[in-house]
Amino acid sequence: MINAVGRELPDYLDGFGKIKPFNGAFATLPDMPRQSPKVKRMCPGNHKVLNDLEEVFTKIPIRDGMTLSFHHHFRNGDGVVNMVLATAAKLGLKNLTVALSSVFPVHAPLIDHFKSGVVAALDTNYISGPVAAAISQGLPARPTILRTHGGRARAIECGQLHIDVAFIAAPATDCYGNINGVSGPTACGSLGYAFPDAEYADYVIAVTDHLEEYPLSPISIPQTRVDFVVKTDRIGDPKGIVSGTTQITKDPVQLKIASLAAQAIKASGMITDGLSLQTGAGGASLAVASFVRKMMRETGIVGSFALGGITGYLVQMLEEGLFKKIVDVQGFDLEAVRSLAANPNHLEVGAGFYANPFNSGCTVNQLDCVILGATEIDTNFNVNVVTGSDGIIMGGSGGHSDAAAGAKLTIIVANLLRGRLPILVDQVMTVTTPGETVDVLVTEWGIAVNPLRNDLLERFKTAGLPVKDISELKRIAEDIAGIPQTNRSQGKIVAVVEYRDGTIIDIVRQVPK
Repeated sequence: MINAVGRELPDYLDGFGKIKPFNGAFATLPDMPRQSPKVKRMCPGNHKVLNDLEEVFTKIPIRDGMTLSFHHHFRNGDGVVNMVLATAAKLGLKNLTVALSSVFPVHAPLIDHFKSGVVAALDTNYISGPVAAAISQGLPARPTILRTHGGRARAIECGQLHIDVAFIAAPATDCYGNINGVSGPTACGSLGYAFPDAEYADYVIAVTDHLEEYPLSPISIPQTRVDFVVKTDRIGDPKGIVSGTTQITKDPVQLKIASLAAQAIKASGMITDGLSLQTGAGGASLAVASFVRKMMRETGIVGSFALGGITGYLVQMLEEGLFKKIVDVQGFDLEAVRSLAANPNHLEVGAGFYANPFNSGCTVNQLDCVILGATEIDTNFNVNVVTGSDGIIMGGSGGHSDAAAGAKLTIIVANLLRGRLPILVDQVMTVTTPGETVDVLVTEWGIAVNPLRNDLLERFKTAGLPVKDISELKRIAEDIAGIPQTNRSQGKIVAVVEYRDGTIIDIVRQVPK
């Protein structure tokens, strides 16, 4: 069958089940209730603190075929996933599903667990490093599910992703299981991606290296949802939460792109009091924020909130009074951790609050503008952030599709050439974010506006911005670098790319080793 972005999909996929094709960004209506976790009780005198992870596995008990979930707030500094899976392997468990909100190079031991059969399936929102390469080449046994951040929360809440046991890397807990991410030696900031897991999993385990006196304060995840607490030497390295560069780019080409993007935001009429903005943590996105910051200072504009993965740069804008609030689902550096602990206007929220499309209103719906990147973009404005042009997995949607769908103005910033290859193609290798939710592409050679947004086109022309048709930008790139060869793999399906509403927007096929 063919879905709404022209991708051919099977009706049914072994190891996944029946496929429901993507039919448009807002076409799918919810038709299910929320799931309910098991009801339990804790009698006076019962204790939650256990000696080690093996005791957790025995006490629950954890069996073959269960789904274990984890969050990624430590990013490449995480230590809990590897500890838990090493325990599973030691106890001889098989056929587990790992529901980890994002996978980083530190999680490379997953590969051996795939090969040994300890882990049979992966459910995640983003993958980088050795695990991404291994999945591209055919591991694990069942197809990997790639969700969005909001889509994962939806899947958990609505019962599509049932979690047997959630393991939460807890920077601080007390003996009764209250958790926060801002206390202790390994503070990582917001725990927002763990909120759905804690709320809906059958069992919830806090793995901590810092026990405080009861009751812990503040509380992010309450004792009422935590079954056991395990103390270990160290749960992770907070320095690993830093996402590559969290500094403004100094590259002149990217600075030009960022300046054009900021001018586009201004020309759209959005630099007004109450502006809400989401940017990424990359150098180009932060450069856009720096230009917007200058505009806000010059005009005395005060924004309502900044959203998303939070960096020290957005913290500075909050502390300068340029934004009234920060809404934080994940910290991207240690300044974000400090601010969340100290500033009552820095708000911690869960993934469902942030971006779940199936609730009574998520925060991305309140966004005026979001700045996003792209691995590829095609002439229909479909964006790929899952695979490279070689078909190898190198990322995932994360909040990309969620924010694009919610924001009034979605801007993609990208160099026209990436690694001497045009970023603009006739068809992207893997559709991640549908073109109907993308408004503007900004490159160093000019700005392309989605034909669905003629209102923006007129505003940009009036402002004297270098507007070009997206096909013209594609021709410019090809004149410089030539037309790239596309070798689309015909191997077995190794991953399904789920849109935020639970439909399948694309598939990823195995590449040769």
